[in-house]
Amino acid sequence: MSIDSAVRETVPSGAAGAVPAVALRGVSKVYGRGDQAVLAVDRLSLDVRPGEFVCLVGASGCGKSTLLSMISGLEPISAGSIEIDGGHRPAQMFQESALLPWLTVRGNVELALKLRGVPRRKREPQARELLGTVHLADFADKRPHELSGGMRQRVALARTLAQQTPVLLMDEPFGALDAMTRDVLHDEIERIWRERQLTVLFVTHNVREAARLGDRIILLSSRPGRVVAEYPVDIPRPRRIDDPEIAQLSATVTDRLRAEVRRHGH
Repeated sequence: MSIDSAVRETVPSGAAGAVPAVALRGVSKVYGRGDQAVLAVDRLSLDVRPGEFVCLVGASGCGKSTLLSMISGLEPISAGSIEIDGGHRPAQMFQESALLPWLTVRGNVELALKLRGVPRRKREPQARELLGTVHLADFADKRPHELSGGMRQRVALARTLAQQTPVLLMDEPFGALDAMTRDVLHDEIERIWRERQLTVLFVTHNVREAARLGDRIILLSSRPGRVVAEYPVDIPRPRRIDDPEIAQLSATVTDRLRAEVRRHGH
């Protein structure tokens, strides 16, 4: 299939000789049985390199969130295999912060540390350090309802980081935020990704967001989800979401996405 010269058809990719941080091989997901069966993801293969920031885009219902849930272990796979380097279960962050309202900001982060088995005496200092990482050290004793939406997502990020895994899965974490808050959090997640040398797999409906953040953009077909194209993002960092290069790449990806949606009649 002929595609834009800036795009290459995706096969499992990765640096030669390097062990992928995440390796998907022929992964499929079927919901239901018999006549009621729905194929959500179909024989999807993809490598994510250590330290890479990969963004997944595609039409609604193409299996992006399902894919993250399978990688995190929240959903069983129907076929294929998923391997995480080192065997660490990835941490996952969702669109909703899902903070416990009866706990303080620090208490929400400490709960994640407790679940990881961190001794009680170490939880408070570690929670405060994590809140400092997301610039919320001064809000440790606030309740979630006292925070803005962007601040609650920062707490959710600190709670996710408390799991101390090298692979971070992010499922539209900034989708419900206003443009200015989202732009600030783009800077924050990029800084944390660099400082902690994380591997990030980031789902978004916002193609510009993908071009702003990603090392690569992976385009999925409409249901069932298959990898149909890969867009390397060779734009130097730091980037701004209104950079001309971001706009140009976003237009290319969006055109291909629209063609894919029309091809499936959605």
